[in-house]
Amino acid sequence: MIIDSHAHVDLVEAWGWMDPPEVMVSLMDEAEVSQAVVMTYRDAAGPDDPATLYIRDAVLKYPDRLIGYVRINPNAPERKMLSIRPWRIPLERAEAASGELCRFSVRRAYTAIDAPAAQYNLPVLFHTGDEALALPEEVAQAARLVPEATVIMAHLGGYFHFEAVLKIAHELPNVMVDTSAIPYPWVIRRAVDAFGAERVMYASDGPGCPPILEVEKVRLAGLTPAEEELVFSGNIQRLLSGVNHEL
Repeated sequence: MIIDSHAHVDLVEAWGWMDPPEVMVSLMDEAEVSQAVVMTYRDAAGPDDPATLYIRDAVLKYPDRLIGYVRINPNAPERKMLSIRPWRIPLERAEAASGELCRFSVRRAYTAIDAPAAQYNLPVLFHTGDEALALPEEVAQAARLVPEATVIMAHLGGYFHFEAVLKIAHELPNVMVDTSAIPYPWVIRRAVDAFGAERVMYASDGPGCPPILEVEKVRLAGLTPAEEELVFSGNIQRLLSGVNHEL
C-alpha cells in the first residue's frame, strides 16, 4: 500500500493553477497510490477562505482517495490564522488538517505551530528548500520552540540543503521528513539511516512531480521491505491516527 503524504489540488485559472482533484487522482492511479494528503497552492487565512473550501470540496468528492490539509498563511493576522481551526471543517475523511507553510518568519512559524499543532497533535508540514525563509535551519528553529509538535520538513531540504536536514535528525526528535522533490535516491537512504525509517514518509508533491517517478525514486533508495512499508504508508498512517479527534 502506498499513501502520498504531500500532494496538491487547486484550480485558479488566473494564476495558471490547473490541477483539480481529478488530475491528482489520475496520477495516483497510474502510480498505484491508494490515498494522498492534499493541499492547495493558495494559503488560507480563515475558515471560509476559498483555499479552505476548495480542499473541503475535493475531499468530499473523493473521500476514499484524498485526505485534506489546510495550507495556512503564516502572515495573516494571528487571530484569523488561528481561527482557521481546520479540525472543525466538515471533511468526512480528513483525519488531519495541517498545512504547508512557505516564506515564513520563525516568529510566525512558531505561532502557526503552537496552538493548533501542539494542543491538538496536528502535524505541520513546512516547505524546505533552497529559498531564503525556507531553509532547514529556519524550520529547525521553529521546531525547537515547540518540541511537543510534529514538524514535517518537506523535500528533505531540496537540491542543496539536505545535509542541513540530516544534521538535525538526532537533535530534534519531533521532526519528520518527506521524500518529495528531492532528486537523489541515495539521500533518501541517508535520511532513513539518520532519522530512522519511522520518521521518513513518501511524498510526491504532485502533480508537479509525477507520483510514479517519486515512487520509483524511493524504490531505488535501497531500503529493506520493512523500511519501505513504513516510508510508503506506515508512518503517515501512524501520524494521522494520533490526531486528537475530541475537539
